[in-house]
Amino acid sequence: MKIDFENPLAIKIRKQIVQALADFNMLVEGDHLMVGVSGGKDSSILVALLGEIQRRAKIKFTFEAAILDQKQPGFQIDAFKDFIEGELKTPLHIIEKDTYSIVKEKIKEGTYCSLCSRLRRAILYDFSRAKGFTKMALGHHRDDLIETTLLNLFYVGKLATMPPKLRSDDGKNLVVRPLCYVEEKDLIQLAEEWQFPIIPCNLCGSQEGLKRKRMKLLMQDLEKEIPHIGASILTALGNARPSHLLDKKLWNFDSFEANHEGWSIDLESP
Repeated sequence: MKIDFENPLAIKIRKQIVQALADFNMLVEGDHLMVGVSGGKDSSILVALLGEIQRRAKIKFTFEAAILDQKQPGFQIDAFKDFIEGELKTPLHIIEKDTYSIVKEKIKEGTYCSLCSRLRRAILYDFSRAKGFTKMALGHHRDDLIETTLLNLFYVGKLATMPPKLRSDDGKNLVVRPLCYVEEKDLIQLAEEWQFPIIPCNLCGSQEGLKRKRMKLLMQDLEKEIPHIGASILTALGNARPSHLLDKKLWNFDSFEANHEGWSIDLESP
């Protein structure tokens, strides 16, 4: 297997990653980055292209990959490990934690994703701190951000997404998402062209009817009518107007008074 970094699609995605790194100041001189990999296409491509970016970058930074072996059925890591460490020359940490049994025990009905992701995130946070990494990079792409926005809007009742740069709730970890500008379809195509080994998720991947899949299908339908809807939503996420929302924590509606700056209201009107 030989990864072609001069592939036009690889160049396009690399430039989008570089743009995201610059726009959100994701990397600084001396950073030691942990890339959380799942064995899937997104984080694998991120590792591959970070190596190219590291080679060309004006600042010096290092990175290593870490994967969680959750002991789910069918988890075979040998070929993937050879790809990351052999082909990409990137150290790979394998963290063994049996979260599979926990999730299967706790979730009797419905989908496993929510609990599984919380457990996985906590383990990766702890490992990153213990090993002295300055930041943790995750492989969430543009479609993930958009689908998360829709999930929060439709099912949770809040305006929120996956931010490109995030301080964890305990303040001890800094998470970055360098693929935030990259479309999933481009990652799928590049993975097909590169043909690197992928580890399937047999825990949640086999479940049907997930809400996230519903959002993905919704976007696919909308794109038939509005071809650039993904780009528009991503632009909107970076173009917030707090004063045009209903959140009382963001805007003090009590400060408005009649005739304030030309605004008036007749409370007696029907």
